[in-house]
Amino acid sequence: MNLTPKQLPNLGYLQLTKAPQVHYQLAPEQLIEAAIRRKEGLLTDTGALAVDTGQFTGRSPKDRFIVDDHISHDQVWWGAVNFKFDGAKFETLLTKMTQYLATKEIFVRDCSACANEKYHIDIRVLSETAYQNLFVHHLFIRPEVVRPDIAPEWTIMAVPGFNADPEMDGTRQQNFTIISFSKKMILIGGTGYTGEIKKAIFTVLNFTLAHEHGVLPMHCSANRGTSGDTAIFFGLSGTGKTTLSADSTRELIGDDEHGWSDYSVFNFEGGCYAKCSGLTADKEPQIFRAIRYGALLENINFIPGSRRVNYKNIDKTENTRVAYPLSVVSNAVLPSLGSPPKNIFFLTADAFGVLPPISRLNRDQAMYYFLSGYTAKVAGTEAGVREPQHTFSACFGEAFLPLHPGVYAGLLGQKIAAHQVNVWLINTGWTGGPYGTGQRIRLSYTRAMIRAAISGALDEVTYTPHPFFQVMMPASCPDVPDEVLDPKNTWKSEAAYDEQANQLAEAFQQNFKKYLNDDTHHLTAAGPLVHQAV
Repeated sequence: MNLTPKQLPNLGYLQLTKAPQVHYQLAPEQLIEAAIRRKEGLLTDTGALAVDTGQFTGRSPKDRFIVDDHISHDQVWWGAVNFKFDGAKFETLLTKMTQYLATKEIFVRDCSACANEKYHIDIRVLSETAYQNLFVHHLFIRPEVVRPDIAPEWTIMAVPGFNADPEMDGTRQQNFTIISFSKKMILIGGTGYTGEIKKAIFTVLNFTLAHEHGVLPMHCSANRGTSGDTAIFFGLSGTGKTTLSADSTRELIGDDEHGWSDYSVFNFEGGCYAKCSGLTADKEPQIFRAIRYGALLENINFIPGSRRVNYKNIDKTENTRVAYPLSVVSNAVLPSLGSPPKNIFFLTADAFGVLPPISRLNRDQAMYYFLSGYTAKVAGTEAGVREPQHTFSACFGEAFLPLHPGVYAGLLGQKIAAHQVNVWLINTGWTGGPYGTGQRIRLSYTRAMIRAAISGALDEVTYTPHPFFQVMMPASCPDVPDEVLDPKNTWKSEAAYDEQANQLAEAFQQNFKKYLNDDTHHLTAAGPLVHQAV
């Protein structure tokens, strides 16, 4: 579909005025037709568009750069997460990319991020493929009125066919994602993985909202009860963040990225980007039902001889994904806003069987465990992982933090105090021993504990401190056996438990050293204790 000149967006600010075909603000069905015409993908038996994203089936964190300029230079937490990029080389790459796109069929979409109008930003995305544009339609917020004649606040160029020359262009390899806060532009090249688009804007918001507005950006899911109470769920991959927030008795605010202002929790996005590995209708009915015409599936495999998806087959990648708009979720909150949370849940899948299935945290402990962002990898979740491994990711999203993690922990502490929030640490991992010896904590128990926390049923029970981690363990919980609540009781050997707990406590202490500064030093007292003789 070629649009008439009056419908074309203003791309003059990019010096991009001669592209042979510019498609602007196409509807999902038009984008699907274009993707099939261009052989980018095909339809599954449920009508979803299935595509392969090419060489990259996930993000490439070491190829994400931030331009070192007058805005970022003294503010960004430079180092192992945020890599500096030269401003002059950014301008050169921008010119090369616009010259490349000037010969291509391109897809342009105007959208926005942040459901709270006070903080929303307008975004224009130029993509080389139709499926990337479909992803943007689903994941960002869809405006009721567009102004193609006006340059947006932020611009993203997503061009998988453009490869950088690392020696000349200053990148690490041919693929790259580069954010410029002074130009308010994001350049993505050499990769067709759509998650780079989503997480680049998340990184931008993690900088601007925290630094300029005092809003806490959060890598979390959020839902709302019938009385209007908000709960938020932090957790790394495999901890149950999506599963536990998708409660049929509560309304979904969002599944991944939110902000917490003085008066609201708000979704950054307009859709969901859910993992599909092992997906079943029983396990994840909400996600399963969303995979229909209009949805975008990435890097899945089919049952041979059919268009039926085999969700168990992860030969291409464990990171199979589906993107769809929030509007297809029956219990979604639209617009995606809620009140400040009454309960916060930190989810961890502790493969060492040490942490209690539920425990209550005070404010300093909440800041400490937020900074730690702990879970564990087990065999089969990642190539080369044969034994359980500690995984720490500051604020449950370290890869997306432009500022020092202590900034976000400080904002969390302020908001917990201001709103008198209950904070809970939930272990969705193992009990009775480590992975291979113990067993996974029953999902029914975890759901019961979360229901009890939200309902207030745990407000009046007796608590005891964990001997190593100092968190407060409830003595009882409705619909959960008492003996499950203290993990030491589930082990055959108390001495073996103590040894394992001591090792995990040491790992926490070693990890926390990375985040020590004047603002975080006092939090060490809120962390676990290492017993010299166990």
